[in-house]
Amino acid sequence: MNSGVALGADAKAVLVAGGLMFLWALLLGVWKYRQMVTAPDGLAHPYVDTAHRAALLYSFACILLAVFVELSKWSTAVNLVAVGALIVFFYAAVAGYAIHGKRRDTTNQFVDPIPGTHAFMTALLVAEIGGFMVLFAGFIAGQIV
Repeated sequence: MNSGVALGADAKAVLVAGGLMFLWALLLGVWKYRQMVTAPDGLAHPYVDTAHRAALLYSFACILLAVFVELSKWSTAVNLVAVGALIVFFYAAVAGYAIHGKRRDTTNQFVDPIPGTHAFMTALLVAEIGGFMVLFAGFIAGQIV
């Protein structure tokens, strides 16, 4: 059954990525809950907590990005490259948090960072800010100007 809303393939891809991220957030919430119930202080490991919260926030960020993608003047290919850069780093960040939570190896990944941590963070900043700037410019060009 068609809902009557015709979304572009790029917006659909972003919504699927956001839906999967939300599902991941829910599953991380189960892990966080389990740690909270079994911990003497009632707290989950900080990076399990961070992974859960980040996944929730990123899932909703994907909905916002889908709107900018859908209303962008740019081509599907440009939109997919821009939003893909953001989403890849969203997933990578949550995975990194979950790995630290599983290992319980740190409560601050920048205190004694593994090689490549700062390079990853620089790439994340460039991809997320740059990708959003492309989408935002496409929205402005298509809807405002």
